[in-house]
Amino acid sequence: MTSTAVRRSAVRRLLPADPLLRRLALMSLVNTIGNGLFVTVAVLFLTRSVGLTPGRVALGLSVAGVCGVCAGVPMGRLADRVGSRRLLLVVGPLEALAVLGYAFVHSFAAFVALACVATVLERGAAAVRSALIARTLPAESQVRSRALLRSVMNAGLVIGSSGAALALQADSYAGYVTVMTLDAVTFLGATALLAGLPDEQLTERQSASAKAPVARRRTALRDRRYLLVTALHAVLELQLPVLTVAIPLWIVLATDAPAAVVAAVDVVNCLLVVVFQVRASRGVDDVRSAARACARGALLLAVGCLCYAAARHGSAALAAGVVLAGALVHSLGELLTSAGGWTLSLDLADPRAHGEYQGVFMSGQAAAHVIGPMVVALTVVDHGVAGWVVLAGLFVLAGTAFPVVTRRAARPAAVH
Repeated sequence: MTSTAVRRSAVRRLLPADPLLRRLALMSLVNTIGNGLFVTVAVLFLTRSVGLTPGRVALGLSVAGVCGVCAGVPMGRLADRVGSRRLLLVVGPLEALAVLGYAFVHSFAAFVALACVATVLERGAAAVRSALIARTLPAESQVRSRALLRSVMNAGLVIGSSGAALALQADSYAGYVTVMTLDAVTFLGATALLAGLPDEQLTERQSASAKAPVARRRTALRDRRYLLVTALHAVLELQLPVLTVAIPLWIVLATDAPAAVVAAVDVVNCLLVVVFQVRASRGVDDVRSAARACARGALLLAVGCLCYAAARHGSAALAAGVVLAGALVHSLGELLTSAGGWTLSLDLADPRAHGEYQGVFMSGQAAAHVIGPMVVALTVVDHGVAGWVVLAGLFVLAGTAFPVVTRRAARPAAVH
C-alpha cells in the first residue's frame, strides 16, 4: 500500500461513516477554520489598520450582538417556509461578501453597519443549520451527531486560530485582508459542500409526528415551556463569557498565577471538547436524561467557579494549579450542558417548525453571550470571591430547575 493510500485510509477512519454526516462535518470544519482565522485578527485589524479605538470596537460589537439575538427567529421561520438548505445556499455567499466588506471599512459608522449585517447573517445561519440537522439526520442519532460536529467545530477553530498567527506576526493591512479573503473562501467552500447535500426531508419519526392531526402547529414564541427551558439554558451558557472574559481578568488582576495560564485554560477547554464531547453525549437521548445532564453539568460549572475563587489565595504555582483544575471541571460541565441542551431543543420542539424553534433556542444562547460580559463585570470584576459564589449559585439554581420544568414533557405543551 502506498503512503498516499495509507493517508487516505487514516482520513476515512477519522471521518464519520455516514456520508451525510461526513459532509456536514466537512462543512463545519471548513466554516470554523475560517471563523478561527477571522476572530483571531478582527480586533487588531480594526484598531491598528482601520484606526478605531478599543472602546468603539467594543461598542460596535455589542450593538451587532444585540442585532444577532434578534436574527434567529425570523431566519428560522424563513427556513421553515423555503427550506434550510435552500436558505443557506443564499446566506453563505452573503457571509463571504460581509467578511470581505471589512477590508473597505474606514469609519466607525461603516464598521457598525457592517458588523450588524455580518452578525445577523452569522446568528441566523447558526439557527438554520441547526434546523437542517434536525430535519436531515435520524432522530435517534441527533445528539451524538451534534456532539461530533461540535468536536469538529472546535478543531476547526484551533486550526484557524493557529493559521492566523502569521498575520498577527506581520501586523499589516495586507496580512489582515489576506486572512479575511481566506475566511470568505471558507464560506464559499462550505456552501459548495452544502450544495451536494440531498434535499432535506423529515426523518421517519418527525414525519409521523408532523402528519398527526392530534394538535395544531405550535408557535415557539408562545410555547411557554420551551421559552423557559431556553431561558434556563441561556443561564448555563454564561459559562462561555466566564471562560473568555472572567477567567483571563481574574488570573491577571486577582491571582498570582502567571498570565500564560490564560492560554493553558483555553487549550484545556478546546482539547476536552474535541476529544470528549461525543462520549459526554452518550445516554442523553430523551428529555429526562437531557434534564439530568443539564443539572449535573450546572453543578460542575458551579464547582468550577468555586475553584476559580479559591485561586485568589496561594502561591503562583498553587493558584495556577487550582485555576487549571477549575477549567477541567468547568469544561466537563460544558460538555454535559451542551449535550442536554441539544436534546431538549429538539425533543421539546414542534417538528413542523424546527426552524422557528431552533431560532428561539439559538437566540437564547446569543443573548447570554451578549449580556455575559456585563454579568461577569457585575459579579467577579466588582465583587471578587463573592461574585464567583453568586455565579456558582446561579448555575445551581438553573440546573436544579431543569428536571422540574421538563417533568411533564411527555404531555403537550400549553399554548395560549
